[in-house]
Order: sequence, then structure tokens, then C-alpha cells
Amino acid sequence: MTVGNISFILMAVLKVYENIINSNIPIVDVRSPIEYHKAHITHAYNVPLFSDTEREIVGTIYKNEGKEKAVLQGLKFVGNKLDSYVDHIKKITDSKKLILHCWRGGKRSSSMAWLLELFDYEIIIIQNGYKSYRNFVLKYLESVNLNLIVLGGKTGSGKTVILQELKNRGEQVIDLEKLANHKGSAFGWIGETQQGSVEQFENDLFFEISKLDLTKRIWIENESRSIGKIYIPNGIWKNMNQARLVHLDIDLSSRVENLLSIYKTENPEDLIKSFDKIKKKLGHENFSKAVEFVETGQLISAIEIALSYYDKCYNYDYNNSKNSQILTYSASNQTAKSISENLIELINNYSSHE
Repeated sequence: MTVGNISFILMAVLKVYENIINSNIPIVDVRSPIEYHKAHITHAYNVPLFSDTEREIVGTIYKNEGKEKAVLQGLKFVGNKLDSYVDHIKKITDSKKLILHCWRGGKRSSSMAWLLELFDYEIIIIQNGYKSYRNFVLKYLESVNLNLIVLGGKTGSGKTVILQELKNRGEQVIDLEKLANHKGSAFGWIGETQQGSVEQFENDLFFEISKLDLTKRIWIENESRSIGKIYIPNGIWKNMNQARLVHLDIDLSSRVENLLSIYKTENPEDLIKSFDKIKKKLGHENFSKAVEFVETGQLISAIEIALSYYDKCYNYDYNNSKNSQILTYSASNQTAKSISENLIELINNYSSHE
């Protein structure tokens, strides 16, 4: 992976973390469950040394009574659980080589390493723990320079499916909506798992970028700054706004059909909740009509009302775009496969003349 506009120190640290997360060596996070679930290194396993309650108790003792008493209390908590840690590790992986980390100080990871080394495990400890990793991710996402091509188009254009087809053809793709567990609009939460934290999204985004060749182009979907409750990091957002934008021009009927295929089997109550989120934007009359159409199964009419709002939003953003170059591709009456093939040819042709 080659990186542009990143300091020498960041590049050196990047190589360390690239080797860690792409090494295929299991990563074990020994922090408490609440710390892990807030955010963690992508694909790391959680084998907590302390439960959430135990961690809180040890921390309180450390603050009020000092290190020695806190350590003694910690030993009492773990004393009867030593065999369970080893059993947990055996259940999650057959590997005898592991990467361990805790939050920052290293006491928890060092303690777990001591135990596992008794059972002939080879242990690598991430120095300064998750905090060091997290600080690096923030600096990296702010500094990295990506060779992006932004795939735009009005709601219902099928951009996500086209991105997948591009990936199938060997193109590099970052699927922000997949990482965010959200399809972007007020309806985007429907059919998705619950969104994680912004912090976890950023960690997962770094993981995806770390697997890419930054000397080559990367396709990404045109998004608002927020995807549900997730926000695109500032550095990546700047990259997107400075990149080439390919606008898909797809007719209304095709877009309605695309959306119908996604939402026709969903719970009508969820659709109504989503319409309620844009109630003020739609106006009382359109909102009431949309609800009636959903309740009576007239989803095409309901979708058309939603698109009347989202098309205005897209047109405004499109007309005020700061992207370096905008290419329009008419993609009506084409499959996602043919669109992806033609987009690759389009970009190759433009690139060859630059």
C-alpha cells in the first residue's frame, strides 16, 4: 500500500498496524466488554480480563486507595478464572500465535500474555494498547490522500449494486453504507442491523483502506456527510468533495422499480416511521398521502412522493458540487453489470487523455 500526503512517522506507524491487522494472526482485546463494544480493532476477539463491574471496582480502588490495593483486588477477581481465559482462547482460535492489547498501560495484556505463555502461546503485545491504535487511525483518516471516483445519482439509481459489480470486475471499492449499516436516507435503517458507534465505523473504514492500493483508483458512493447517525471523517469527506464525480442519469420509473424491490417486503409501520422523519420536508398533505398509500399497499405512489423530496435534495447538492470534474452517464434500461462495464471504459478513456 502506498500513501500520499502522510508524514514519515505516520507511514512508519501505518506499516506496523498494516502488519498487525492484515497478518492473519488473531487479535485478542482483553479490555472489558463495555470498552470493546464501544469500539475495537476490526475483527479482534474480546477475551476480557475483567467484567465491566470488576473493571469499575478496580478503577475506583486505584483512584481512592492506590495502585497496590487495586492490583490486589484485581488478582482476587482473576484468580478463579485463569482456566476460563485459556478455554475461551481455544474456542475462538487454534492459532498458537496471538496479538494482545488492552487500553493503554499494558497491565491487563501483560497479565494475559504471562498466563498464555505458560501454555506455549507466542504473544505479541500492541505497545500502548488500543489508545495508540485509535490515535493513529484518527491521524491517518485525516491525512490520507485517496484517488477516489465518486459514484453519484439520484435516490434509487442502484449505486450500491453497481459498486458491487465494479468490485466483481477487479475495481477497488469502499462501500460506506455497508460499513455504516445504513442506506443513507431516512429509510436507510430499514432492513439493516443496528448501527455501531462513529468510532467503530472509523476503525472499520481504516481496515478497508489498509487493504487497498492507494496508487490506483477507488470507487465510492456519493453520500451526505452523515449516514444515519454515522459521520464520514473530515479527511475522507474532503477527498470525496475534491474527487471526480460520475453522475448516473437513470429515469424515474427505473428508480421507483429499484426501490420497490428493496422495500416491498418491509413492515409498513417502519416505512411510516421513516416518512415521519421527513414529514416537515414533505408537507402535511404529501405526508398524509404517503401514509395512506403505504397503509393501502400502494407503494409505488408512496415511493414517488419520497423521491419528489430526495430529488430536490440531490439536485441542490449536484448544482453546488465542489468536485473537480463531473461526468454524466446515461444508464437507463441497463443492467448493473453492463453499467459497471461501461463506467470502467468511460473512466479509462478519460484517464488516457489526461
